Amino acid sequence: MFEVTVEQTFAAGHALRNYKGKCENVHGHNFKVQVRIEGQGLDDSGMLVDFIDVKNVMRKVIERLDHQFLNEVPPFDMKNPSAENIAEYFHVEMTSGLAVTPVPVRISEVRVWETDIQSACYRP
Repeated sequence: MFEVTVEQTFAAGHALRNYKGKCENVHGHNFKVQVRIEGQGLDDSGMLVDFIDVKNVMRKVIERLDHQFLNEVPPFDMKNPSAENIAEYFHVEMTSGLAVTPVPVRISEVRVWETDIQSACYRP
């Protein structure tokens, strides 16, 4: 099994719904997103997936969220913009973006940090 990991960052604000505490108020984070991709084989170049391709797919997802109030961006206009839900969102969006690769790959994990010491993870 081979694994490739890529990290990117973005800044956004949100307010947690159905939550009692400071985070129910509007606040922001410099989010860090880490995506782990795995697969059994390598392409003719000896790569599981090109880092550039992964970063381009991530960048498209981030463009929709960066410097936005997440509570107003679908699906977070209906779904709570928690770190857990953001991680799942990246998994869904990136899975379709990586559907055509030279060798079969799957996203094994997405981790989202809200701060340097707090993260949430989604594994399918």
